[in-house]
Amino acid sequence: MLAVGAAAVALAAAGCSSGTTTQSGGGSTPTSGGGTATQAASPACAGSPTPKAPGSGGTLNVWAMQGSFPTGVAEQLNSEFEAKYPGWKVNYQIQQWSGISAKLNKALTGSNPPDVIEMGNTQAVSYANAGELQDITNISNEFQCSQWNQALKDSVALDNKQFGLPFYGANRTVLYRKDMFAKAGITNPPTTQEEWLADLGKLKTTYASDPEFQSLYLPGREWYTLATFVWDNSGNLATNKNGTYTASLNTPQAKAGIDFYKKLYDTSGTTAPKDTDEATPQQSDVVAKDGGHVASFIGFGYEEAAVVKADPALNDKWGAFPIPSHTAGQTAPVFLGGSDLGIAAKSTNQDAAAAWLALESGAKYQGLLAAGGLVPGTSTDTSGLSSVVTGPAMGVSSKNGRVTPVTPAWATVEGGNNPLKDLLTSVLSGTSVDQAASDANGKLDKILKSGS
Repeated sequence: MLAVGAAAVALAAAGCSSGTTTQSGGGSTPTSGGGTATQAASPACAGSPTPKAPGSGGTLNVWAMQGSFPTGVAEQLNSEFEAKYPGWKVNYQIQQWSGISAKLNKALTGSNPPDVIEMGNTQAVSYANAGELQDITNISNEFQCSQWNQALKDSVALDNKQFGLPFYGANRTVLYRKDMFAKAGITNPPTTQEEWLADLGKLKTTYASDPEFQSLYLPGREWYTLATFVWDNSGNLATNKNGTYTASLNTPQAKAGIDFYKKLYDTSGTTAPKDTDEATPQQSDVVAKDGGHVASFIGFGYEEAAVVKADPALNDKWGAFPIPSHTAGQTAPVFLGGSDLGIAAKSTNQDAAAAWLALESGAKYQGLLAAGGLVPGTSTDTSGLSSVVTGPAMGVSSKNGRVTPVTPAWATVEGGNNPLKDLLTSVLSGTSVDQAASDANGKLDKILKSGS
């Protein structure tokens, strides 16, 4: 992943929050994971595109997470801000994801909070709900609002108000061994799920003599990819009616997505455990083992970099393509992880904070984020992603990115016994899709309604 720290993308993968997953969906369009036509829309862009000049001077306190900005970019941004607004200094502090929720809660409720904060998307809605973030609805045009990634925009919107702006995103693609695909006679990556399954069959036939070969490494409990297939079949994880979320895993559309996950797992011949996820064991460790016996896996660029680090002989052997849809001419909707930026409600430097965010959200710094391998949050220009293996595929599929339901309860789903993971293990172990979906739906609905 070039200049961006692996921590940033790894946490984007898991939702960019400490122990939980990000993303929430507030949009009326199908960009949100809980999305239905009845879901409250994120607010329209508003205000002047020119930020209000801050006062004569002071210190702007910015908290950003370890590894989020590409190397040197934050320093450049802070220097430009100080040059543009004489008398102002930026106190830029790098925070660690571990324990950040408790630290931010304490800081945001105190008398001297940081002015600008970075937060994972699941965290964002909790802070907004607690009144700890400044409402920026009426000044959103200062931050290039019309260019925002819609799914990420929704992730920091609540009750038709905007409480922050997207920082960056990242999404999974299918990483594949170009040499293995070529040997199997696959000249172009698949663009539909039907082609994908057929190609996995060709790979298995070609490498039948290798007992360790896997055409696709697919962990049994990889619920992020399950969500992609549910959305691709017009299903949802949950639906929102008048602010109340109801689990919807037992609908025909959601069950079609579950069924495809099982079909993909079975067709691939993967030896991945049915009862662990993509981090246990780490996918990169499996893919790099003994010179490489895995032809493809669903993941991030930082995982490809980890494979190459473990076995430099695998360098330059990887390509990437968007996760295929069952509909020709489309890519499957993908889970879009990432971070948001916001202004503390108790900040005494809100004009300066908005001016700093106006710089960060402009084309210059969004382009630098893309060049570092991240989907820019406030720009539709993803051309800079071409510098990384997964970049072009990630840029294409991110435009069809989605997020999980915008509710503080989702952190409990991720932080505890995730019903989506249990659903997958159950189905792959022989339980019918109908029964497993019904069981998981009941558990998920209880969490969404009670928060525990």
